[in-house]
Amino acid sequence: MDDRDEAERRTARLFDTIATEYDSSGVDFFQPIAAGLVAALSPGRGERWLDLGCGRGAVLFPLAAAVDPGRVLGLDVAPAMLALARAAAVERGVANVEFVEGSAQAPDPSLGQFDGIASSLVLFFLPDPLEAVRAWLPLVRPGGTVGVTTFGETDPRWRDVDAVLQPFLPKRDARTSGSQGPFGSDAGMEQLLLDGGFASARTVSQRVDVVFSGFDQWLAFSMSTGQRAAWLAVPEADLAAAREEVATRLMSHARPDGSISFEQVVRHTVADRE
Repeated sequence: MDDRDEAERRTARLFDTIATEYDSSGVDFFQPIAAGLVAALSPGRGERWLDLGCGRGAVLFPLAAAVDPGRVLGLDVAPAMLALARAAAVERGVANVEFVEGSAQAPDPSLGQFDGIASSLVLFFLPDPLEAVRAWLPLVRPGGTVGVTTFGETDPRWRDVDAVLQPFLPKRDARTSGSQGPFGSDAGMEQLLLDGGFASARTVSQRVDVVFSGFDQWLAFSMSTGQRAAWLAVPEADLAAAREEVATRLMSHARPDGSISFEQVVRHTVADRE
């Protein structure tokens, strides 16, 4: 097993672990971001789309509504996420969706071609983002579209809190993350898609107000997203102190009613296959 295979297995285990809690803390976060991506992509009726890293369906369901009677295929590496998305499709009566377990790093070419690919808050989890984008290109028909959502400029209040957990995290490759990599700027993300073989890359920015009722809801949200990996990296002996420091910093930004509001900037990077 190479390092990339193990990285994917770690990601699958993480999201299997948090699947039942994911996007269920009562915080309006993934839904408005997903709506922003679908709007930026402007999918058409009757089209066939692929949602890479579909999770529990934040992008998949509005995408399915936009293309109906077309179809959307949701792909995810975490079986528990897929199971919950399938159950949600049945509960909502959404019939124009399908699901497949697989890797967004290297999707199976036998999936065929799509009018477009959507992928929200996924690419930075992949071992080799550029190689992944290159693998996506043949899955998009000529004239089709790809759209990728990543995080934009970080609210200073987020940075203040994240700084508590940062010392415990492994160093990440500056070529693929952080201010020195493509995820650090609009131009970097656009160039990543261009280097992957797409054309006419452009950015649509979105600002989302994220409100937590207090520390407890923030912690529930944190533990139900990819940020749980950061908490798992904190040694047991340091966990209580880290949690207390996070709470102190969070509440220093609280409003008079005890709620906490952050602004999250996201970028939707859209490109075409010529």
